[in-house]
Amino acid sequence: MKSSLRTMLAASVAGAAFMAASTAAQAEEINIGVILGFTGPIESITPGMADSAELAINEVNESGLLLDGATLVPVRADSTCIDSAAAQAAAERLITVDNVAAIVGADCSGVTIAIANNVAVPNGVVMVSPSATSPALTDIDDNDYFFRTAPSDARQGVVLAEMLQEEGITDVAVTYTNNDYGRGLAEAFAAAFEEVGGTITINAPHEDGRGDYSAEVGALAAGGGEVLVVLGYADQGGVGVIRSAIDTGAFDRFVLGDGMFAQSLIDAIGDDLEGTIGVVPGVEGEGSEAFAGVAEAGGVNPSASYTGESYDAAALIALAIQAGGSADRTSIRDNLLAVANAPGEEILPGELARGLEILAEGGEVNYVGATSVELIGPGEASGSYRQYIVENGEYVTVQFR
Repeated sequence: MKSSLRTMLAASVAGAAFMAASTAAQAEEINIGVILGFTGPIESITPGMADSAELAINEVNESGLLLDGATLVPVRADSTCIDSAAAQAAAERLITVDNVAAIVGADCSGVTIAIANNVAVPNGVVMVSPSATSPALTDIDDNDYFFRTAPSDARQGVVLAEMLQEEGITDVAVTYTNNDYGRGLAEAFAAAFEEVGGTITINAPHEDGRGDYSAEVGALAAGGGEVLVVLGYADQGGVGVIRSAIDTGAFDRFVLGDGMFAQSLIDAIGDDLEGTIGVVPGVEGEGSEAFAGVAEAGGVNPSASYTGESYDAAALIALAIQAGGSADRTSIRDNLLAVANAPGEEILPGELARGLEILAEGGEVNYVGATSVELIGPGEASGSYRQYIVENGEYVTVQFR
């Protein structure tokens, strides 16, 4: 009887040890989705964004402090930026096959709305987009699972209008990519520009992926305007419109929205882009400087589009996991705002280990990050913009707004 009891106890202990070991093994790796447009109209921008998000993930892993040694594993997927069906299928795979705890992304506003509405929110998975800026995302029914580290285009429209007013430009033609991002930004800009006394001679959409934009440029030129405002994508319709405008002599000066900020645009257009002005989300200060050091050490261009916002998106997910003591999807949602905002000790890029340690000890953090993160609430972030001019083939910062 005693022997039998000892055998049963030994088996029970062995079983418990096996279960504990299995649980620990399962907890060692936490998949994080990184869904961005690796193909499509911003394909020259997204590799830097993904690399930047993974800089934060690597920083967390190297610390060994996440949930007593858990490791984050980035799993990339292609949103295409413009194909909502393909983007949703990619997100489904991340959630159901790869079992991601949260998602960095998506990038372009239309696919982000589709993924949030049809995939992520119904499955209770947090999305932190570094670049989806449509004002429509402010009001989606997201059950508090959608966040973004980039400011809304409602703000960008105002910044563009103020910039043009200060430049003394009062009459403009506008073309925008015909999707949620382009329409939202064009509407925000038109309202703000007219409010400060500007005149929009024509406000016309263009489709991405065409080989010839002469008809669109002809209509824009017929409307008149001192400059052409291009609210499109650097690797698709936007660059095509600019090239056609230059070739036909319709316009010789351009104003660009954030989707046009890319080295590929300068490479494609060359000297004819001289004097072009535009804006892209950006900040200056201690956090931005810290990120520049981290990014350059990791082989990432810190001034490229949305690299800072991508690092911040991944960092916030990691800190939310630590704050809740779990990679549970709902726990990530419930803790993300707390780690993003005051109160708490400020955390900059390169200081994620310190943030993890503070949270492990029951303290609070206020993640400042690369972009002076301040989340107004789920779906909305405050932010500032970098105003630039193209001079001698380079984007030169004028000021921050």
